[in-house]
Amino acid sequence: MLTAKDVRGVVAMMPAFTTRDGDSVHNTETINTDELKRAVDQMIRDGVDALATTGSFGEFHTLLWEEQKELIEATVGAVRRRVPLFIGCTSLNTREALMKMKFIAESGADGVLTGVPFYFPSTVDNAVEFYLDLAQAFPKLAIMIYHNPPLHHVTLPVEAFRRLVTRPNIIAMKDSHRDPMSFMKLMEITGGKIGVFVFQAQLYPYLMLGAAGCWSIHAWMGPSPLFHARDAGRAGDWQGLKKICMEMADAVVAGPSHSSADLQWRESGLKLAINEAGYCYAGPLRPPFRVIPEEVKRRSEVQAQKWLALCAAYPLEVRQAAGA
Repeated sequence: MLTAKDVRGVVAMMPAFTTRDGDSVHNTETINTDELKRAVDQMIRDGVDALATTGSFGEFHTLLWEEQKELIEATVGAVRRRVPLFIGCTSLNTREALMKMKFIAESGADGVLTGVPFYFPSTVDNAVEFYLDLAQAFPKLAIMIYHNPPLHHVTLPVEAFRRLVTRPNIIAMKDSHRDPMSFMKLMEITGGKIGVFVFQAQLYPYLMLGAAGCWSIHAWMGPSPLFHARDAGRAGDWQGLKKICMEMADAVVAGPSHSSADLQWRESGLKLAINEAGYCYAGPLRPPFRVIPEEVKRRSEVQAQKWLALCAAYPLEVRQAAGA
């Protein structure tokens, strides 16, 4: 089983690659397995440290279960244990999450990425118990906590991790919601037991404070700036890391705050931007995201241009990933 020290660096959050006709409400087979396998292999060969699927951006909420199973099998087959792989299994209840975890465990994936059931807001105690239940049911399957308070309607406070670290298979967390002081307190509890992955532009200063690495959706527009940032941090080049993080922050196009367009941007815009950038083809948006505001389309084009300029400034090194 993976431990926290086995998962470091850049975790690329995968799109759920859609067939070209996958925007139809009548299509029940929308996983573009050919492009998924090609893009995953390219990402590993280029140097990514780990992969995670079917989070919010990974469209767990728009996929049928049969499609999720197809995506899981295709991804496991493409990865071939070259890097750690976490399969998303966020669900509306614990029993559904456990059902998905059984399939994931049998598929050969290393672990799961899962948020708290979210239809009704959870209490902190119930959220913690949810993760403890999953860890007990599948003690050999690594668990990455998907901490997304705006979407899952609960914030896991630092003190909650005193219970979570008691389960050796809870080894990582995708997060981006701590100020530096609370992050340092979190490290006092989780250090060596749960690796915390922050948003890409937070690598500086959070890598200095104990973060295990970063998570990134933007990697699928081209991962090279992330690798340069990761390598600068590993070398202790904090000024170099700071410079790249500031440039990555400037290259991220945000949606308008507190509006329906912002939600549409988060769910739709980055997938369109990935298609525009050309590193891979994530495909069209699945229903119900069929009506895309012109503002979102424009922002997607700008986002792709900004990120491609950053990739040109920080190109990929000539390399061959181990086992590729």
